[in-house]
Amino acid sequence: MIGDLHCHTYLSDGSMSIDDLIFYAKRAGLDFISLTDHDTMDGAQRAEVLGRRYGIQVLPGAEVSCFDNERGRKVHILCYMPEKPDRLQGLFAQILDSRTKAGKRSIRAVMRYYPVTEEHIQRYTLGSKSIYKAHIIRALLDLGYDCQSHGPLYEQLFSSNGGLCERPVEYPDVFDALQIIHSAGGIAVLAHPSFYDSLELMADLAGKGLIHGVEAYHPNTGKDAFDAILAAAEKYGLIKTGGSDFHGFLTSRPNPLASSITTEDSLNAMYQLKKSMAKK
Repeated sequence: MIGDLHCHTYLSDGSMSIDDLIFYAKRAGLDFISLTDHDTMDGAQRAEVLGRRYGIQVLPGAEVSCFDNERGRKVHILCYMPEKPDRLQGLFAQILDSRTKAGKRSIRAVMRYYPVTEEHIQRYTLGSKSIYKAHIIRALLDLGYDCQSHGPLYEQLFSSNGGLCERPVEYPDVFDALQIIHSAGGIAVLAHPSFYDSLELMADLAGKGLIHGVEAYHPNTGKDAFDAILAAAEKYGLIKTGGSDFHGFLTSRPNPLASSITTEDSLNAMYQLKKSMAKK
């Protein structure tokens, strides 16, 4: 058995619907999958219904956007199978509200440079829980200003290093977010540790017993980081998960479904952990 535990749909910043995601996950040969849209679990019920239809196991999940205040970097935490998902709603609402406000500021800035309208951009936000840079870029692609979702135009406008229209989002501190994830009875997994240079944070969180696992298998993880992640997983007894970080065509590099996977051993370890958590 193999699974992909990191997938996005148009509920956040992916290009694919929930229905298509589950359908193609089955065609890709996956036995299990997790829908991990940013800061929402609104697609979980639909995904589970479709999973039963197509014969693929669905783990409810979300990717929580946080900030490592000590090191001044963004960080993402994957939350799986929360026992009390309602306890996450306040956290999600806080993040989505901040992202939406930042998105509106970005739209106003983009409109000073390009003759795109807010109504055009909003066509791509329908169904999403917030406004993402991907939505703005899609409207600009329609107008022919670039032909890549993460090409030169994206870098010019939204680069974290001085993008013309990048507007900051206020994210919760990672330690505060993890406390809420634990109170909800969720399995906390540090997502793509090398992507935001979170290897030091990984050791910090693992040493304090605040994460249960780490996303070891990810398309953007290089060999040196991979070795460090495996060493930390061995040292702290972390579950090693994997996922493609699937966004459809809204990505900087091709990451098809099942390009990075979670093994059956890791899935079983997650279920064993859930059983032990339920006994406490």
